[in-house]
Amino acid sequence: MTTHDDEALLATGEIEPVGLIESSSNSALLAQVSAEGVSSMAIYKPEEGERPLRDFPPRIYRRERAAYVLSNALGWGIVPPTVLRDDAPFGPGSVQKFVPHDPAQHYFTLYDSHPETHEQLLRMAVFDVVANNTDRKGGHVLLDPDGHVWGIDQGLCFSAPFKLRTVIWEFAGEEIPAELIKDLEPMHEDLPAELEDLLFPVEQLAIQMRIAELLDTGRLPFDETGGYRIPWPPL
Repeated sequence: MTTHDDEALLATGEIEPVGLIESSSNSALLAQVSAEGVSSMAIYKPEEGERPLRDFPPRIYRRERAAYVLSNALGWGIVPPTVLRDDAPFGPGSVQKFVPHDPAQHYFTLYDSHPETHEQLLRMAVFDVVANNTDRKGGHVLLDPDGHVWGIDQGLCFSAPFKLRTVIWEFAGEEIPAELIKDLEPMHEDLPAELEDLLFPVEQLAIQMRIAELLDTGRLPFDETGGYRIPWPPL
């Protein structure tokens, strides 16, 4: 299926929970989404299962959709198709296409043993700066059977204050490729309209300010805190 077909299925199909993902810090369920004889596995994150956070408002599941919207608008294909559903079994939440992957593979193994993924990993590093991802753990980087690298668990993104926490620091200081700069330039002035419904105005402005900084320097930032901008646990 194409991305458009995936999104349509996730948005309209019947959601049947299969089981709880025990490793998730907030409730996340593996589910099967089916419609007209077509089905897909997905990750359903209900609002009801979110833990209260001091530094993020409720309904972080909506930020999963915001990350997909941004990734899609950039044309980077980093975030799997993600929709919002109010009619899901346990109430409103996000539904994201499940990415088949080998759980033994993650950011650290990809960087060390799969140099062919480095271009995609660098692009993810740029995306995380733009989205202000505060939780890019190694296990949130998946390699699918076709060799495509996906980023999952983007609920803790888009805070207005700069809170970047990521394990992807191997590309710090590197020049951002010209094609990525070209993709970012339109977003400096015009973000996807849907983000207005998903994020606060100050958060949208902060996205544009982070893009402006990247366009100005042309390079990925360093961790100037001495190693504190890493989520815990890192995997």
